[in-house]
Amino acid sequence: VPSPASRPPLVLASASPRRRSLLEQIGYAPDVVEPAALDEAVLPGEQPEAHAARLAQAKASAVSARHPGAFILGADTVVACGRRILDKAETEESARRCLALLSGRRHRVYGGVTVIDPEGRAVSRLVRTAVTFKRLSEEEMAAYLAGGEWRGKAGGYAIQGRAAAFVRFVGGSYTNVVGLPVHETYQLLVGLGLPPRPPGAGDS
Repeated sequence: VPSPASRPPLVLASASPRRRSLLEQIGYAPDVVEPAALDEAVLPGEQPEAHAARLAQAKASAVSARHPGAFILGADTVVACGRRILDKAETEESARRCLALLSGRRHRVYGGVTVIDPEGRAVSRLVRTAVTFKRLSEEEMAAYLAGGEWRGKAGGYAIQGRAAAFVRFVGGSYTNVVGLPVHETYQLLVGLGLPPRPPGAGDS
């Protein structure tokens, strides 16, 4: 177990405040947050699970070269209805299309996680979660869209926010839908030799 003085830094290759908060919750407050500037476009014929895994690996790899001797964590979340990948909603109209597609249906959330250790070893996990929405009325969709929490969210909703009221069923990791599968991430970090910090040892 590394001593606090010798503990390698943990770099989160993501700007997501949700991922940062989930890491802090389990004793892994990132020492550095450095988003990877990548083209996140879906490749021709790329399936949702492959897309999530590829981007998580690419984010970690892109940042690792700038932080030798550190643990690098890259993650990506993909919401898919069937084989159709739903983009991050940036406009109200795109969020409305997502909600209309998800209404009354089951969809899947794929979470890719890659950790690169200080020696350059990379390990990855892909986590799948099934989520079922209730059938949404026009009034419910309009009220949710007016709140704005959909902005920048994969699939146009935030399960940790008001959209929780729409969710009839979650099968698998709930935190995966929020933005990071916490149990699997913990297992990767511990397996590579980075234990969580003890309570009160610098985590916020």
